[in-house]
Amino acid sequence: MATLAEQVQGERMARIVLSMIAEPNDLTTGYILGRHGGVATLNLVESDHDVTGLGRADVLLWRERLRARIAPDLMERVAEAEQHGFGTLIPADREWPAGLDELGDRAPYVLWTQGASSFLATELSDRVTITGARASTRYGEQITSDLAMCLADEERVVIAGGAFGIEGAAHRGVFTAAGQTIAVLATGVDRRYPAAHSELLDRIGDSGLLVSELPPGAMPTKDRFQARNRLMAALSGAVVIPEAGPRSGSMRTVHNAHSLGRRVGAVPGPVTSVVSTGPNELIKQGLAAVVTQASDVIALLDADASEGPSVTPSWFGIGLEAGRESPGRSL
Repeated sequence: MATLAEQVQGERMARIVLSMIAEPNDLTTGYILGRHGGVATLNLVESDHDVTGLGRADVLLWRERLRARIAPDLMERVAEAEQHGFGTLIPADREWPAGLDELGDRAPYVLWTQGASSFLATELSDRVTITGARASTRYGEQITSDLAMCLADEERVVIAGGAFGIEGAAHRGVFTAAGQTIAVLATGVDRRYPAAHSELLDRIGDSGLLVSELPPGAMPTKDRFQARNRLMAALSGAVVIPEAGPRSGSMRTVHNAHSLGRRVGAVPGPVTSVVSTGPNELIKQGLAAVVTQASDVIALLDADASEGPSVTPSWFGIGLEAGRESPGRSL
């Protein structure tokens, strides 16, 4: 019987297969893929060979994880996904966002897209991520909508996650200005989550861009949302937080932004508002610039990245990428 690697045709298909058998942000998969390529990585999944630079125990655990997800109909699922007409991007493609390469072993294996993938070919300074509280206030949503609308008028691409609250307000603000927006999903691009935002996400897929590192059909999980945060930081030149609790997922996006040397902005809010605690604390500790209008965001995007501090916010109470450790390396 042909091995999995023997059934794939080229690097793109190999990476598609990996997106179906490996969870996002799997550092061992990323380490091997970055050094050996997709086809060779699949060969290593099915073989018993050692992997240079990794301990045998780490490799055994990695193989066990991935082999358990190689279903008999895997190649049929690959063919079915390709028939849906969704786009795919790999590092060899012109539209692959260069900012993702800065993630190193944490870079996505492939990007699945629906819509205008050309939005990803722009400079980092042309893209800004706006994320924040799902249970946002009217104040936060109004500020977010105004920021997004003005940024769209300045021909900046606004990235968000399609969620309730701040992210939904960001996408809608862009549409008010007939601008360009990207939704980075923690599901397959064929899934609409939350379901109540189906119409909004459909509109983004039609006139903007839906993007995910997960294959079609993939459902959301807590780990996938956490992994998605690093993409939202890496895809843009700056991250803006209008409202967020101090330990929300948005703060993980800030953590990733700082790790990548991206600029961070925060909108100050009432000291009596729980969802302003995150932005206010970022500003207080000097971890974010004050944002009150779109020109403040544009200044962040156009600033020389070497000017600002690249510090990790210790008060977040989170470790390396949501507690994930690097793969063990043999000495």
